[in-house]
Amino acid sequence: MERHGSGLMPSPKIAFYGDDFTGATDTLSTAARAGLRTMLFLGLPTQAQLERAGPLDCLGIAGAARAMTPDEMRVELAPVGALFARVGAAVLHYKTCSTFDSAPHVGSIGAAIRILQPYTGNSFVPIVGGQPHLRRYCVFGNLFAGAGSAVARIDRHPTMRQHPVTPMHEADLRLHLEAQGLHHVLSINYTDYAQSDAGLDTQLDALLAPAPQVSPSPRAVLMDLTDACQLASVGRLIWTRSQVQPLLAVGPSSVVQALVAHWNIGSELVTSRVAVAAGPVLVLAGSLSPLTALQVSAAHSYLHVGLDPVRLETDKTYVTSTANHIAGQLAAGRNVLAFTASSGEAAGVKHGRSLARACGDLLAQVLRITPIKRLGIAGGDTSSHAVQALDAWGLSYRTQLAPGVALCCLHSDNPQMDGLEIMLKGGQMGTETLLQDLVNGATT
Repeated sequence: MERHGSGLMPSPKIAFYGDDFTGATDTLSTAARAGLRTMLFLGLPTQAQLERAGPLDCLGIAGAARAMTPDEMRVELAPVGALFARVGAAVLHYKTCSTFDSAPHVGSIGAAIRILQPYTGNSFVPIVGGQPHLRRYCVFGNLFAGAGSAVARIDRHPTMRQHPVTPMHEADLRLHLEAQGLHHVLSINYTDYAQSDAGLDTQLDALLAPAPQVSPSPRAVLMDLTDACQLASVGRLIWTRSQVQPLLAVGPSSVVQALVAHWNIGSELVTSRVAVAAGPVLVLAGSLSPLTALQVSAAHSYLHVGLDPVRLETDKTYVTSTANHIAGQLAAGRNVLAFTASSGEAAGVKHGRSLARACGDLLAQVLRITPIKRLGIAGGDTSSHAVQALDAWGLSYRTQLAPGVALCCLHSDNPQMDGLEIMLKGGQMGTETLLQDLVNGATT
């Protein structure tokens, strides 16, 4: 038991920070589907919010560090580290995108580790590469990702090699992180999992033994992941060492999947049902990814409203008139899909963060005029800033729409917003019919 402020509450097993909102909801989904009591807070929770959430096995914070400079990350993450240390979680999970797209100047995973690791005291920092059920694979330290029907090395992936903000030019995650100031990253290869638990423990102990030429803290170890059958071995290595001293674990939702597999609880194969929407649905698509474009094209149940990215950022009158138009259509019972028009793609790439904030302002205006019961947001940065613009403090899991895409319930002190169903999806996530399924319901 640990004291949380003035109250006595059990410590969560896991406390995670998602470096963008869409990824944070995937971890929320992973933990909740395993039966862990989980709440995702939309910022540093207050004591009152922690008490409203009640005892938690998994406490999450949805952030936007993926779009921040290292200095901005320090301001963002230092209070998170302090809170997680105070609540006494055994594993502090810095949740990254499964493609690890980041750079020394923006969304630096290396910077995040340097900021957060001191709050755990444990020099061992496991980094889990890969998330097999999303077709992300780490093989001898190199990251691969699904690309349509094929699988591509991440530096040759048709989308990730030309990501507008953090293009991936290096597939070896050890070298990728070294460029972000994380030196001497060690590794456990997927072939090593074939040995006994004792043999794997001995190997890890040898890797973590102090070396004269290496600073003792942190000691980062990249763990390959190519198949779900390896998850339990990864989870055991993380959990057993977290019981000696709390530790920082880094990677996508496969960190939580690994712990769940080690504990032998829950199931990622649970069938879930998404009900038909009870009223008009609004989708805001700020993502410029090819997959989101396909999903927009296949969304035949919506009125499509193209958004001019430049005017969204610079013309308040345009934002207000567009919000009034969208709200009016929703009030008339029509589903609306508002998306950044392709003609503004260059501007959207150049001004991604300001565009995401503008999309958030637009969304907040629409919902003030016409309340709805189901909302979808596409795009990592767009989701982060759009949700921050809403009058809400938390998300809980409701069901799964597709692998990596959860339908959640919004928690707010505003009765008009409380209970809103919300889907947040990254650019690379979901099936082609995802936005249709948000309206019509689906079984996954």
